[in-house]
Amino acid sequence: MEKAIPEVTLNDGTKLPVIGLGTYGLWGNAGANAVSSGINAGYRLIDTAYNYENEGAVGEGIRRSGISREELWVASKLPGRYQTYDKAMVAIQESLYRANLDYFDLYLIHWPLPQQDLYVEAWQALIDAQKWGLVRSIGVSNFLPEHLERIIRETGVTPSLNQVELHPFFNQEEQRNVHAQLGIQTQSWSPIARAADILLNETILEIAGKHGKTISQVILRWQYQIGSVSIPRSTSPQRQRENLEIFDFALSEAEMIAIAGLTRPDGRLFDMDPATHVEM
Repeated sequence: MEKAIPEVTLNDGTKLPVIGLGTYGLWGNAGANAVSSGINAGYRLIDTAYNYENEGAVGEGIRRSGISREELWVASKLPGRYQTYDKAMVAIQESLYRANLDYFDLYLIHWPLPQQDLYVEAWQALIDAQKWGLVRSIGVSNFLPEHLERIIRETGVTPSLNQVELHPFFNQEEQRNVHAQLGIQTQSWSPIARAADILLNETILEIAGKHGKTISQVILRWQYQIGSVSIPRSTSPQRQRENLEIFDFALSEAEMIAIAGLTRPDGRLFDMDPATHVEM
């Protein structure tokens, strides 16, 4: 059954569902089935990337779902090795061919990679790809405030969205405040963090028990209430449906504060600091 998913309006006027389906690790036939299952559960935002090597499986999942392309938001990302202008343009086209799509609804620079200092050039390629109709909305991923400020200053174009690591153990409050000041939508990758850590967290367990919800539902509701678009990944049809059932309850201010208090300076899951991380 299709769920009524609220939408946010991006700074370019386009709308985006507040929760989508992450696809990292969803490959081949099983990946296509998981994407199709998610769409039929009600997801309309599907997140992939060139470096996930599954744009083809995502495209096949879309076709298997039977849902009209016009009802979906499909997002992909530019890898670091293609951040020169010419290579970026080719990579965007290649991603579309892989997914068998005419356009992406959202396209992001996957990582800033300040060491190679090409992200402004890559951003200009995305600006032109949008003008040429290859992409509806353009944004970035894992950009720190200084990276955001530079591309805006040098091109005059503000990203519609920044996808960053964001979960209860790393709530990115300062980064979110910068996004709000610049008019950039926050999106969360790994929104539920590691299951092994979260499932044992007494604070979230207690809140989940009060609401009769799962831990994942509480965390995704928290993501929604802080104004972030989340993209949880799941291959289970039951879990996919459960992750959408977050709009029939609300967390209190005290509960929101309790979850916010779980953040820690070393909360990154994979030690992937955008200032130093290398992604090819």
